[in-house]
Amino acid sequence: MKFRDFLKFRVSPFLQWTHEKASAAVDAAGIRPSGPSVPGFEPITYSTADFASGPVSNSHSPQSEPLRTFEGSPAFAGLSPGDSLARSVMSCMLWEDEFYEDGESIAARIERLAAQVDAEYLATLAIMARDEFRLRHVPLWLLVQQARKGGRIVSETIEKTVRRADEPGELIALYWKDGKKPLPKQMKLGLAAALRKFDAYQLAKYDRAGSVRLRDVLFLTHAKPADEAQAALWKLLADDELPAPDTWEVALSAGKDKKETFTRLLQENRLGYLALLRNLRNMTASKVDPALIERAIMARRGAKDVLPFRYVAAARACPSQEPALDIALAACLADPEMQSSRNFSHKRTIVLVDVSGSMDTRLSGKSDLKRMDAAATLAAIFPATKTIYSFSNEIAEIPPRSGMACIDAILKSQAHGGTELAKAVAFVNGIPHERLIVITDEQSTDGRVPAPVVDDAYMINVASYRNGVGYGKWRHIDGFSESVIRWIMAYERAFSLPD
Repeated sequence: MKFRDFLKFRVSPFLQWTHEKASAAVDAAGIRPSGPSVPGFEPITYSTADFASGPVSNSHSPQSEPLRTFEGSPAFAGLSPGDSLARSVMSCMLWEDEFYEDGESIAARIERLAAQVDAEYLATLAIMARDEFRLRHVPLWLLVQQARKGGRIVSETIEKTVRRADEPGELIALYWKDGKKPLPKQMKLGLAAALRKFDAYQLAKYDRAGSVRLRDVLFLTHAKPADEAQAALWKLLADDELPAPDTWEVALSAGKDKKETFTRLLQENRLGYLALLRNLRNMTASKVDPALIERAIMARRGAKDVLPFRYVAAARACPSQEPALDIALAACLADPEMQSSRNFSHKRTIVLVDVSGSMDTRLSGKSDLKRMDAAATLAAIFPATKTIYSFSNEIAEIPPRSGMACIDAILKSQAHGGTELAKAVAFVNGIPHERLIVITDEQSTDGRVPAPVVDDAYMINVASYRNGVGYGKWRHIDGFSESVIRWIMAYERAFSLPD
């Protein structure tokens, strides 16, 4: 199946929206000649027969048990392997346990589903997961699965997907998960091309101790430098003689003063944006000038690589900077076209946010953030005239607030119990509105979820569970980055909003 042809296949709506961007990137990389253009895309539609009301499953075996959510409600049974793979990937923190499934099971399902789709689909999914959804490890796991298929596309997808200098070693470590074996030629070529992208600072910063170090990657791939300067740099890497990078970690490890270190790095614009957000408490405690910190937050240098819920963690760690963080969070969706579109922002919107017990679990073992933090953040930044309700065992209307205040109100609106999604959708179906957004893990507890009564109805899935309910008349989207909102903007701009 050619790259552009597969876009007509049943893939997630987000991938359909990004097909022009992904296609241009892949074609520019020379993965294959450009095929005929796809003039547009239509929303995916399924019949109600696709829901598991009878003895059907994803394999459509007549002997199979009906598909259910983990809480027992009827789930959708008509997903293709590609759709199933997308819902498993786009909110996945690889190897991390979720409420109903452990990380090993999710990774194994991704591996199984990846074997059922073609290499072009895997290429686009890996690129989108890395670039648009800012996921780090699951794209590498997809590259491992793609490497098993072979072909030139493997090397060029690796080059496009690998963006940090620690990722080549992590990719090899994943490929060797079940034991060391020779690297395929196309994997070597892709890793070598990726290595050529990194400068001295990046190599030194990410040349960490691990099962596969950067110098190991250099030796394993037999990479050729682009020029004499890079050859000299790689010799330092091979000889383990790279100079220490100018980072806050190195400076503080050397015993330098915290206030002086952070002040200098901020003044020189040498502190990455994620490092800035993670160190707000450190900087405040060290008496760094609050105005200097605020200017760095507002400047948003490097913010395109930061997921929206990271601002929530930063505000909790450093409440004094919450006003600046509110402004920076709102800027996630800065879009001149949408700012000028009164039709989009003035459409009466209801947002339903799942605050059930299954959403009240950490995104990863090392994180204090929970899946409902991600959901509440998306609800708070949705750029429209909106009424927000939380749902669990009850339905609670959220006061009309913005930013962190809105997020806090959602999270504290009720106890975190069952996922009574059917009741919540039935409730809002009785309220006049023009657009419905549901942000959930889709594990409904109270029976079949009714269809929405408006055409512009979206089910945003923020978990990786194998079965869900948000299909049929719903426009289904997977992921917890602000890119899911961008897809809604782009979709309505193309198909729903009048000129």
